[in-house]
Amino acid sequence: MARFEEAERRLLNKSVCMSCSATNPPKATRCRKCGGGNLRPKAKESRKQ
Repeated sequence: MARFEEAERRLLNKSVCMSCSATNPPKATRCRKCGGGNLRPKAKESRKQ
């Protein structure tokens, strides 16, 4: 996606809360905003077609 590996890592290496959609650090186990434990990795590719 991005041309620069460092920029891509900074933008896409995150976890997203399934409850409130807040972004969290990649190694987080609980959401920083709502405290929920249901996190997923941020999508690496766009969902547009």
